[in-house]
Amino acid sequence: MITVDDVRRLALSLPRTEEKLVRDRTTFRVGRIVYASISPDETLMGFAFPKEERAALVAAEPEKFVMPIPSDERYNWVRLRLAAIDEAEMRELVLEAWQMVVPKRVATAYASDGGRP
Repeated sequence: MITVDDVRRLALSLPRTEEKLVRDRTTFRVGRIVYASISPDETLMGFAFPKEERAALVAAEPEKFVMPIPSDERYNWVRLRLAAIDEAEMRELVLEAWQMVVPKRVATAYASDGGRP
């Protein structure tokens, strides 16, 4: 199972990422924009995801993905069950979420360096 420490290790290696505790949730952000958040019980992770694609994602794999809570539906956001993914999938999802919020030139520089901070 993926843990908050697994997510933290990856997220904090990404340029411009900061970790904040907000309402008992561990959040990872660039500036003021949160791109990943771990639930207080560490079973769910919310992450930046295009809202026009999330219904299809949840419908395709409902055992893994969950719609955001109603107050978060206006955002580009979806949630997943951490126990349902492996390290490779977590890495892919967190990187894509980070790329949604970081300036494109930062993401491009990161990718051209081979994914090294």
